[in-house]
Formats: sequence, structure tokens, C-alpha cells
Amino acid sequence: MEKIKSIIQSSIDVKQEVLQNEDLLSTVNATVEAITSSLKKGCRIYFCGNGGSAADAQHLAAEFSGRFYTDRKALPAEALHCNTSYLTAVANDYSFDVIYARLIDGIGNKGDILVGLSTSGNSGNIVKAFEVAKQKGITTIGFTGAGGGAMKSLSDYLINIPSKDTPRIQESHIMIGHIICQLVEENYFSGNG
Repeated sequence: MEKIKSIIQSSIDVKQEVLQNEDLLSTVNATVEAITSSLKKGCRIYFCGNGGSAADAQHLAAEFSGRFYTDRKALPAEALHCNTSYLTAVANDYSFDVIYARLIDGIGNKGDILVGLSTSGNSGNIVKAFEVAKQKGITTIGFTGAGGGAMKSLSDYLINIPSKDTPRIQESHIMIGHIICQLVEENYFSGNG
């Protein structure tokens, strides 16, 4: 029982640090505004990650394209790793490092949003996708751990959770992701419902 309580407390401690970090909360708020503005201009949101972060990316994309709290029209959001034929072909023919970059190059447009989730901030395929996104005028939002890694300098908005513990970072990524989904939904549909 004590181990279970200790793990729960660790998760609470990281979230408490997030709660007290005014700069991070301001970044979350700015992210909500950027996504809302992009959607109102008819642009799209793309998500990418690896492993558990890919699952989180897919989860958040579904919150936008499906629904969050309200019964409303779908928002244009997509997780980039869901086409396994594409992923395996590009990874086999080129490199796993370019799977997201090639897709963003092919389907991303100026004004779109690219959200990349990487606890280290150093996932090569996300870094390359962010580089392509920057060239195309696509806004980049990085969800990382404490330092931000290589994604730090490539993120227009960096949500770097103050932890180096992967499970605790991912738990906070989903919490922040849900906050963003809720607030974007409220903002977007407050006059458009």
C-alpha cells in the first residue's frame, strides 16, 4: 500500500509544481488562444508522438475531432501515426526519423498547428517534423519534460513539465491536454455553436 501511495503522491507533486508555475500556465493559455485562432481560420491540428506519447497524441486528437464536453461539430484534428501502411513504408524506404516530417511536408499548410509529445524532447522524428513545420509557417507546440530537449528551440509554445520521470510527465501531458481541449472547445463554440 505504501508504494502505491508514494507513486500517487509523486504524480500529485508534479502536478502541484505545474499549478504553481505561472510561466507554464501562461504558455498553456497562449496555446489555447493559438489553437482557437487557427481553427477559426479553417486550419488543422496535427499530433505526433512515439510509444505512450503516440497514444496520448491519438487520445488528444480524438478529443478535438470527436467531442470533449459538448455535443458539437467535429474539429479538424488528426494523429499522424494512425496510417500504418504509410509509417511502415516510409520507415522502411527512408528512415523512421522522417515519418512525421514527410507527412507534414505533404499535408501541412501555413497556419496549421503541429503538437509533438516527447518526454525527453529529443525524439528525432518529432524534431525533424518541427523543422519542416517551421519552414512551412506551421505553429509548433511541444509537450516535453523538464529541459525541453531539442524541441525547446523549435517550439513556438513549449509545455515542459517539471519532471524527468516519464510516467509522471505523461500523466501531466494528458492533464494539460485535457485542459487545452476543454478551453478550446469553449472558446471556439462560444459564438459559433
